[in-house]
Amino acid sequence: MTSDSVSPADLASLPKAEFAFPGPLRDQLVAAILDGSKTTTTGLVVEYEHDGDPLPEVGDRSVVVDSEDRPVAVIEVTGVRVVPLGRVDLAHVRDEGEGDTSVTGWRSAHEGFWHGEEFRAALGDPGFTVDDGTPTVLERFRLVADLRPGD
Repeated sequence: MTSDSVSPADLASLPKAEFAFPGPLRDQLVAAILDGSKTTTTGLVVEYEHDGDPLPEVGDRSVVVDSEDRPVAVIEVTGVRVVPLGRVDLAHVRDEGEGDTSVTGWRSAHEGFWHGEEFRAALGDPGFTVDDGTPTVLERFRLVADLRPGD
């Protein structure tokens, strides 16, 4: 954890960061954020457009929640790139902290998520697919505060 402090008022004003959907994958991703092995994440521009949210910007902070919707961390965006899915690089993949050692393996896992029923339902598009040209949001972040009790 860094030395930055986060007041209760700050927490209340920050947007929520939800990684994946509640369940085992979110639990894995949150654990990787908390242990420092996850410092990047990938979203799709279409997600931001669907939700009416602006793309992240350097300096943005958010509260990471676990599968029980409990605040567990505060993260701060340190870099943002929008690139086609076919141009995601190995450094980004490794920094996602999910154990992928190749872009091909990473992409297969992510396509499984993006082509899954839950993701497609969230977009309201049962036939949604990605391809090499799909715009992705490559976000780099740092852990600002670990909010778990006792930390």
